[in-house]
Amino acid sequence: MNNNSFFVTTPIYYVNDLPHIGHAYTSIACDVIARFNRLNKKNTMFLTGTDEHGLKVEQAAKKKNMDTKKFVDEMSQNFKKLSKTLNLSNDFFIRTTDIFHKKTSQHIWNILNKNDQIYLDKYKGWYSVGDETYFSEEEITTDDKTKKKLAPTGNEVQWVEEESYFFKLSEWQDKLLEYYSKNPDFIGPETRKNEVISFVKRGLNDLSISRTTFSWGIEVPNDKKHVMYVWLDALINYLSATGYPDKKYKKFWPANLHIVGKDIIRHHAVYWPAFLLAADIEPPKRIFAHGWWTNEGKKISKSLGNVIDPNEIIKEYGLDTFRFFLLREVPFGNDGDFSKKSLQRRINNDLANDLGNLVQRVLTIINKNLDGKLNKIKQIKENDKKLYEYPKEILKNIEKNYEKQEFHKVIESIWKLISEANKYVDENAPWQLLKDDKERAGDVLNILVLIIAKIAILLAPIMPNISENILNKIGLSIKKLSMKDISSDNFLNMSYKIKKPEIIFQKIE
Repeated sequence: MNNNSFFVTTPIYYVNDLPHIGHAYTSIACDVIARFNRLNKKNTMFLTGTDEHGLKVEQAAKKKNMDTKKFVDEMSQNFKKLSKTLNLSNDFFIRTTDIFHKKTSQHIWNILNKNDQIYLDKYKGWYSVGDETYFSEEEITTDDKTKKKLAPTGNEVQWVEEESYFFKLSEWQDKLLEYYSKNPDFIGPETRKNEVISFVKRGLNDLSISRTTFSWGIEVPNDKKHVMYVWLDALINYLSATGYPDKKYKKFWPANLHIVGKDIIRHHAVYWPAFLLAADIEPPKRIFAHGWWTNEGKKISKSLGNVIDPNEIIKEYGLDTFRFFLLREVPFGNDGDFSKKSLQRRINNDLANDLGNLVQRVLTIINKNLDGKLNKIKQIKENDKKLYEYPKEILKNIEKNYEKQEFHKVIESIWKLISEANKYVDENAPWQLLKDDKERAGDVLNILVLIIAKIAILLAPIMPNISENILNKIGLSIKKLSMKDISSDNFLNMSYKIKKPEIIFQKIE
C-alpha cells in the first residue's frame, strides 16, 4: 500500500436478522472516516457488505420455509437499502456468497494447510449458535432461573461434539503478544486492547475452523464433508474485496482500519491477525471496537420490543441530524444511551441555536442589505485574527482525532469554531456597522462567510447533505473543495451572489 491510499471497513453484517441502530452506527462511523480521507485527497476504499454463511443463517431460512440462497439474497438487500438510506459512500458491497470470495477463502485455507497450520481432530465444547463461536468452560455461566448455559454475550450455548479441522492458534500466543507490543495502536480503544491482551495471556487453545453439522458454507478444499468456520470465511472478506491473491490487492492492503462492535473484537484482534500472519500476509494497521447502545436506559432486545429502527428515526428527524447525534452524543468506543429527548436537545441546542442561527443571520444580513454581494476583504484587524486563524489551528487536532476515531472531539473542535463565530457576530454587530462603517461591515461579513464555508467543509464528512446545502448558498460545492482549503482563503470567490438562506434546522418544541 502506498501512503496515499486508505482502506476502511465495517464488519460484514450477519443476514439472519434486519438492520438496527448498531449496524447504522458502525456504517456511519466508517463513512465519516472515508469522506474525511477523500477530502484529504487520499485514494480511499470503503468496504461494507454481508456475512451470509453459517448455522444461524441456515436455521433462519428454515424458520421461514425458504431456500437458503433465496433467503440471503433477500436479507442482503435490506443492508444494501440501509447503505442508501444512510447516504454511505462505500466503494464496494461484498457478499460472502460471491464466487470470487469463495475462491479467495479456499486459497487462504490452502496456504494455511501448506504452512502446517491446520490439522484434523475431534472437537468437544460449548458452542453458541448466536455468536457462531465456541467458548471455554471458564467463560460459561448458568442462568439462575432457566439453568441454561450462557456465553459471555448472554446467548445460550450447547454442548457439541464433532469432527473438525483445527487452526494451530496456540502456537501464536507469544507471537500475537509480541505483535501487540510492537504495534501499540493496533487495537483501540485502550480498554479493548487491555481486554484482548488479557485474553491472550490466559492462554490460547487451537481453534476449530470447520463444521460438519450443517452444509451452508464454503466447502473445505479436498473434503466435502466439512464447510469452513463462518468466522474464517467472514474475516477473509477484507482480503477478497481487494482482489487477493492478485498483486493488485497491495494497492489497499494492509487495511488502515477495521471498525467493529466490541462483541467481535476477539475475532478481529486475535483470530484475524493470527490467520494472516500464519498465511504470511501483513495484518491490518488498526482495529477499533465501539460500544453498544441502550434505548432509554434499557438493553435493546427483540423480546423487550425496543429495537431501534434507523429508518424510522431518519424519517422523523432527518439523516444528517441522526448521523451527527450518534457521533456527538458519546465518545466512540464507549456505550451510549439513545433517547428521542437527547436527540431533540442536540437538534435544538447544537444544530438550531448554534450552527443554524450562525448561518441564518449572517447570510440574511448579506442578502437583505448588500443584495447578496460582497467585495474582497480590505483589512484584517487585530480583533479579527482569532476567528480568522482558528480553523487552521484546529485542523491538526481534528486530523489527530480522526486517526484515533475520536469523533466527539472532532465535533467539539468544530463547535468551538461555531461558538467563536457567533461570539464574533455579537461583538462586531455587522447590522450596526452597515449604518456606521459600510467598508468595515463588508470585511466582517466576508470573514464570517469564509468561516461558515470552512465550518461546512469540516462538517462535510459528518453531515454531507447539510454541508453541501450551506456551501451552495454561498456559491460553492464540496466536490471542488478539500481539507487543504481550511488553511487557504483562495477558494472563496467574492464575485458570487449569496442566495437567500432558508431555515436549516427546525426547533422541536
